[in-house]
Amino acid sequence: MINFFKFTLVAVSIFAFTLDGNSQVQNVLDGAYVKETNLTKRVIPYPYLREADVMYFRRIWQEMDLKQKINHPYYYPVEPIQDRKNLFDVIRDGLLVEGSLVAYSPGPTGEEDEFTLPLTADSIRSILNPVTYVDEWDDFGDKIGSNAVRNPIESENITRYRLKEDWIWDRQRSERYVRIIGIAPMIEGFDRDGESIGYSPLFWLYYPECRYVFANADVFNLFNDAQRRTYEDLFQKRYFSSYIVKASNVYDRQVIEYKRGMDALIESERIKEELFLLEHDLWHY
Repeated sequence: MINFFKFTLVAVSIFAFTLDGNSQVQNVLDGAYVKETNLTKRVIPYPYLREADVMYFRRIWQEMDLKQKINHPYYYPVEPIQDRKNLFDVIRDGLLVEGSLVAYSPGPTGEEDEFTLPLTADSIRSILNPVTYVDEWDDFGDKIGSNAVRNPIESENITRYRLKEDWIWDRQRSERYVRIIGIAPMIEGFDRDGESIGYSPLFWLYYPECRYVFANADVFNLFNDAQRRTYEDLFQKRYFSSYIVKASNVYDRQVIEYKRGMDALIESERIKEELFLLEHDLWHY
């Protein structure tokens, strides 16, 4: 009788624990209504553009610094929350979880941006989990070897993006278009002494493919929580701050190759002013 009582007590305890565990994983609505607008949003196609209607064309490379306040919606939240992820988490999930994006290698020099070398999932995992070697020393200060250590790249490490854009002036509609062709997350490199050696692209993404992923990823709206935007909205509305690092030229060189420091920023603004005046003069009557 005592054994039967013990067995009954254990069974009841397991059943209660199971119910409690199920109650913890039960999905509840964290809000007053179901948000489904952005989850079902469709990508708006670009207007058709004929080569014969292109009056003027210029290819531009720009960089977004996520440390600037206007670019914070691309950087936060650093850790994914229930209704939002930062841009790099959206890209990483699109590459490794959903498989809806394709990454392209920037080449051995980091300057290849023509989408010629697609990367496999294993290659992407290797890029996102780089190996560094830590030196080992004995008690006398002599180097005795080194250990390979993997340091996964976290979202907080990605503070800059490079954009490859085509600026097009359409004579048929008397309008200027800016079409983003590619986007590359960039990471800062450091030498053995901890000094920065600059930023380099991890990989390139073909932006017309990214649009279908970005269009369903919520972004925080600084002015109204009821009107959430998506990353596609922010890019299409040009809601970001950036500076030009390269414009198409006969030498195929970047601004930093012939300008330094403040002179490079001045050159970036000069190129922007040149494009502005071109548009103003074309459509001014």
